[in-house]
Amino acid sequence: MKAYIFPGQGAQFEGMGKDLFDKYDLAKQRFAQANEILGFDIARIMFEGSAEDLKQTRVTQPAIFLHSVISTELLGDDFKPDMVAGHSLGEFSALVANKTLSFEDALTLVSKRAEAMQRATEMVDSTMAAVLNLDDEVVEKICRETDGVVVAANYNCPGQLVISGEVEAVKRANEKMLEAGARRALLLPVGGAFHSPLMEPAREELAKAIEATHFSEPIAPVYQNVTATAVTDPEEIKKNLMKQLVAPVRWTQSVQQMIKDGATDFVEVGPGKVLLGLLRKIDRNAKGTKAEL
Repeated sequence: MKAYIFPGQGAQFEGMGKDLFDKYDLAKQRFAQANEILGFDIARIMFEGSAEDLKQTRVTQPAIFLHSVISTELLGDDFKPDMVAGHSLGEFSALVANKTLSFEDALTLVSKRAEAMQRATEMVDSTMAAVLNLDDEVVEKICRETDGVVVAANYNCPGQLVISGEVEAVKRANEKMLEAGARRALLLPVGGAFHSPLMEPAREELAKAIEATHFSEPIAPVYQNVTATAVTDPEEIKKNLMKQLVAPVRWTQSVQQMIKDGATDFVEVGPGKVLLGLLRKIDRNAKGTKAEL
């Protein structure tokens, strides 16, 4: 069974998508639509912008989404998913791939999500940190016992978790992680505490937009970040997507469940190969490839 996986924030790179734009009419059409929906020239920023330009949340999220969705559409008849999943933002790409959301509706939601997250980050001094080489249970316990807001936010692979919360609370937790035997516990260059309770204002804002959007029956189950289980009911998909911003990304558990449910081939679609790297750490026997256009 074939599982298609889609990357999230952090997979961006300078010049991303230009090769697709230069080669394919479909890409030209999608970029033109995107510029109109977003209200700014995202194609120019993606093709000519600096790494700093691409790091802006309002640019990063639509840019990665665009690259992923165009790449999926260019696979044409070769795209036959038995299941799909996306890491955080990548869940929106997955939901277009499995026909739950239209390109236009999903890009509108991605844009609103990025802007809402940006506004939420400006309300509280917050951040995220990567913790390496500690068991999930130890990380969760330290977060619970640390004063202030700090939670496990991304379960990327065994021994690699990301925590999220108020800056001082994250720093205190980092010290405890190192004392508990973590190989590293380092702050990440992000402007906010994504997938934590501090994203509640963004969740409320995005939930209204999701509620007003049409979700169709998918052609393949999506393994959602919030539950790490296969979901096919449009209403359930919608509810889980509303919770995503304040809930952890259960990527390790999602991949493990896909394998249990019969996934034999994982194909990463979109910029970079971050998810293939995580796949090998989650299950060294899992077969993973990059989508070839």
